[in-house]
Formats: sequence, C-alpha cells, structure tokens
Amino acid sequence: MKKIGFVLCFLLLIGCNKSIKIPNFVGKNIDEVKAYAKKYDLKINVKKGYSNQTKNTVLKQNIKENSVLKKDEEMTVWISLGRLSNQDYKDKKVNELGNIPIMMYHGIHNMESHQTKYVGGNVDKDGYQRTSEAFREDLEMYYQKGYRMIPLKEYIDGKIKVEFGKSPIILTFDDGLLNHIKVIGLDEKGEIIIDANSAVGILEEYKRKYKDFQVTATFFVNSSLFQQPDYNEKIVKWLINHGYDIGNHTDTHPDFTKISASEAERQVGSVYTLLKKIIPNQYTEIVALPFGSPYQKSHDNFTSIIKGEFQDSSYQTKGILRVGWESNPSPFSKDFDPLFMKRIRAYDNYGKDFDITYNFNILEKNRYISDGNENIITVPKEKQENIINKKSLKVLGY
Repeated sequence: MKKIGFVLCFLLLIGCNKSIKIPNFVGKNIDEVKAYAKKYDLKINVKKGYSNQTKNTVLKQNIKENSVLKKDEEMTVWISLGRLSNQDYKDKKVNELGNIPIMMYHGIHNMESHQTKYVGGNVDKDGYQRTSEAFREDLEMYYQKGYRMIPLKEYIDGKIKVEFGKSPIILTFDDGLLNHIKVIGLDEKGEIIIDANSAVGILEEYKRKYKDFQVTATFFVNSSLFQQPDYNEKIVKWLINHGYDIGNHTDTHPDFTKISASEAERQVGSVYTLLKKIIPNQYTEIVALPFGSPYQKSHDNFTSIIKGEFQDSSYQTKGILRVGWESNPSPFSKDFDPLFMKRIRAYDNYGKDFDITYNFNILEKNRYISDGNENIITVPKEKQENIINKKSLKVLGY
C-alpha cells in the first residue's frame, strides 16, 4: 500500500510530502530513461533526430533537471539516430535550396464540399473561401506528403526547424474573419471556447492528432481584428500564447494603387499601432497586401508599406506577401526576396491554373527537403553556387 500511495503522490503531485525530482538524462542512453519511467510509472514521449551523437543518446529533455512534473505533464526526450552520411542525404534528396509553399487561405466555412456549387472545396467561384472538410483534407495531405509547418517569421529569418527528410510549409490567413477563430463563449476560467470547425479549431485538432506535426499559422488582420468586439483582444492574446502569429493586412483593405502615399502610411501604421497596444513586441512585422497591390515594387506607395510613421510611432516592415500563385524560393536562395513573397492560393481547379494539386505536383520536382539541422545549409554540390548565406551558416555539399 505504501508503494501505491507513493506512486499516486508522484503522479498527482498534491497532498504528499515526498516528490521525485527529474534527473538530467542528457548524454545518457534512452534505456536509462525508460527504466526510470517504468520504475515511477512515468509517461514519456520519445522524439528522434539525426546528430553527431551516438545512436540512442539523449540530446535534450523538456523538463529541467531537479524539476518536479506537474499534474498530467508528460516528459519528452529527444534522442539521436546517429550521424548522417552523404548516402543518407542522397536517399532523401536533401535540398535546402528547394522551394517552400506559403499557403494563402481566407474563409473556412463549416460545410461539406458537396454542399457548394463549385469544384472541390471551393465555396466561391474563385476559390478564396474553402470548406472545413476541404481544409481538413489539405492538412492531412500536407502531413502525408512530408510537409511540416513552420512560422512565416522564422522562414524569413532563415530558421528552418524541420526534421530530416521533411519539407517546410507555411500557412497564412487573410482578413481576420469570424470563421478563422470563432468564439462560442468563455469557460469557467474566462478563457475563450473555440468553435471546433473554425480554422483554428481544425488546426488544434491536427495538433492533437499528430504529435510530430508542428501546427502554426500567421493571421493577417485589419482594424476589425477577428470581427468579434467582445472577444477580439482575448483572441489575439490566445493565438500568440498558443504558437500562432498575427500580421498586418492594413486598416480597411485598400487597393494601394488607388490611394495616396500618406494614406498608405496610415493604412499600415494604424494596424501596427493597434497590435502594439494589445501584444507589444509579439506581433509579426509582415504585411499581406490587400488584392496583391501594388503589383510592382517600383510603385510609389511601396516604400510606405516598408516603413513610415503613424501617431508619432515609426514602423519597419520585414516581409511582404503577395496574392500569389506558386511556391516561394528558399531563404538561402539568390532569388529570395522577403519584401515580395509569392503564395499559393488554396483552391481546387481540376489540377490546373496553379491550384493546390498543380502546385504540389511541381513541388515534387523542386521542394525544400531538410537536413534536420537549422545551423547547416545542405544541398547537392552542384547547387552550392546558388546559395546566399547571410547568417554565415555552415554549408554542406554532398
């Protein structure tokens, strides 16, 4: 009985004087971790990745040494699969100069695809609005094809944290729509309750479904944020606290070719100012161009999108997204321009005209495939001359 009581105490971490402090497993063999977990009936989650360490060596752990697990908390350890060889890179066709899909979504409607008047998951004629059924199918396809989500801001910074042999993908949502993260009420703690069939509800579903599927997206908002005045600030903070990002889609969604330079500055600056009040130092300094305008960087208003002032506060935009049609170059490519990035419109059109199927078929020939190490740029030797290495990362040609 004493032993049973001790184990329950450890698992619940309440009401007992005794507790178990987690040791440092880094550098140890995974068998030691498993033995410890079995002894104390501890749940562990093992993740694997290639490294210079001996196979099955623990590389890191999520619980710090001498910490006590909280109730229902799971310990995660990362272990080494051993060192990669040139043949491993060849077998997986590693190419960190390949293209990366930045997916452009707008509305996600709680409908089955057969209920629309249009092809596939399109809710509208041009495919800017998508059904919840189709969105779930998109996420499943990304996962099964070996794509793993990364934050847009990390892509711009050249921080590609994707496991060996997998490819990065970026999700973006424009317009700050109600169906992006529909709040249906508050729980007893005052936290928002999210509609399971809104975009974020579905993303959170896939976060639970696949433990190795990092789930994230950047939401580009206007001044109305998510069109829910009673919950807007809670929504914005919830997204930031749960691994999502918020970007700038201008105050009222203008066509930049039809407004003055001063108005362009106000349109961009006012949203930055709003976000700065709600989530200071946490918003993303990236603009998604309404309608994709202006369509050329030479347009007079383009400089007002990049930098300017509003209400005695200056802003500096680090990335600009177009309304696109195809994937964008690797951040290590000579062709990469963070201030004029292309996106893929998430729509169906029988595999034609740059729809999802069309684009992912093209990507099979030239997709970014990761070496699993964000500090090394790995490419076939013949591609090394095309690298722009702004961060002076190690370059590996095979």
